[in-house]
Order: sequence, then structure tokens, then C-alpha cells
Amino acid sequence: MSHLECHQFICRSDNYGLLLHDHKTGDTASVDAPDAAEISRQLKDRGWRLTHIFTTHHHGDHVEGNEALKRQFGCEIFGPAAEASRIPGLDRRLSGGDSFSWAGRELHVLACPGHTSGHIAYHMPSEECVFAGDTLFSLGCGRVFEGTLEEMLHSVTQFKDLPPATRLYCGHEYTQSNARFALSVEPGNLALRERAAEVDGLRATGRMTCPSTIGRELETNPFLRTGSAEIRHALGLEREADAEVFAELRRRKDAFS
Repeated sequence: MSHLECHQFICRSDNYGLLLHDHKTGDTASVDAPDAAEISRQLKDRGWRLTHIFTTHHHGDHVEGNEALKRQFGCEIFGPAAEASRIPGLDRRLSGGDSFSWAGRELHVLACPGHTSGHIAYHMPSEECVFAGDTLFSLGCGRVFEGTLEEMLHSVTQFKDLPPATRLYCGHEYTQSNARFALSVEPGNLALRERAAEVDGLRATGRMTCPSTIGRELETNPFLRTGSAEIRHALGLEREADAEVFAELRRRKDAFS
């Protein structure tokens, strides 16, 4: 029986806050720190004390709360070595391929360049969950700001190798807009249509759409489905390499409204 509780909430406007709490050890980690005040409030409501922050990348809406939370709780901040100078309060530098133990669990670090040059994700196999930051979203992927499209394709593709039951926790509540784009390129995908309807229902009542699962994303997320004949036909890229299909999907999503 797992002693881990994953508590997810919305902060700022559309960022996900995520607290991981081990009821046996009392260890509590925040995946990124978008809003120190809201994270502190959520901790207080549950009687938890923050011990760690697992940073995925340097963008302000993911690290803004680092220093305030470190002052308040004395927590240890983990984050990408490649972005060390841009991660406030960083204590432990991590790179793809690294592993570390937290609350008796092994976490594996995935290198995910693309959205930012040093973005990382955290995979916790024992709990069947992955914390993807802004690399992979439910029904979408992150914009490519600092890396290349080729890097982003590799970063996103590696999630396919995780077990299908793995829960996907991401950095933002973008699923509804992602669903609209996904339907524009693969309207015949029944699983996608069902997921889009479910998402509309959840958002209509203010509920969150995540976590998703890797298995569900493989069925519905266009950025994991570059081999789909329907998507390739919609893009006019029936015979092109996956990299070309992915790049065109990302370009179209950037301009989609």
C-alpha cells in the first residue's frame, strides 16, 4: 500500500501546483513552485511541511516561489544542471540519466530540451507517475522556445516508452484548447472525441483535466501520433518523416486559435 498522496491544484491563472506527501516519513515535495503564497496555503491546510522542490525548468511561472518557500521551510531545491544559474535557490543539480531517492522512492531524471534548453522531467516508477513540466501536456506539448524542434520531438517521444498506466502530471491546465487543435487534425479519432467531450464537461464545472495517463495520450495526443494516417493526410505529409510531421504540428499549434 502506497503512503504517497499527490495533491494537485490550480494557481496563478492556469499553472498546476502539485504537492507530493509521504504519510510515513512526512516528506513533502512541490513539483515546481509557481506561487509561494498558494503553495504555503495548501501546505498549511493539510498540516504538511515542505521539504523539497523538484524544479523542471527555469521559467518564472515555475520558479517564482523558490526563494520564499526556501526561506519559510528550509526546503532543498532540485533542478536542471543545465539551467543552474537561472534556478533560484538551487541546491542539487540534475541531468538526464540521473536517479535519486526521495521518501524511499527512486526518481529517474529525463532530459527534455526543447521548451527550454535544460528542461528535465521526473519519473517515479514505483508510483507509476511522471512529472513532465512543460514538455508534454495532456493532448499537447510545450512550445519550443530555446531548443530545436528535433530536440523537442526526442523529448516528447521518450514518454512513449513509459508504461501505459503511468499518470502524466504536467505544468498547465491547457487540455481544452489542446483538444480543439487535436480534433482539427484527427477528427476521426473516436478516443479523442470522447476525451474532448469529457474535458469540456470537466472544465464546465471548474474541475481539472489532469492527471492523464501515458496510455491515454498515446491514443489521443497528436504529438505522440505522428504516424497517424489521418494526421498525415490532414497536414499533406503522407510520406514525410516523423520529424517533419511533428514540426508541422507544432507550427500549426503555435498559430491555432
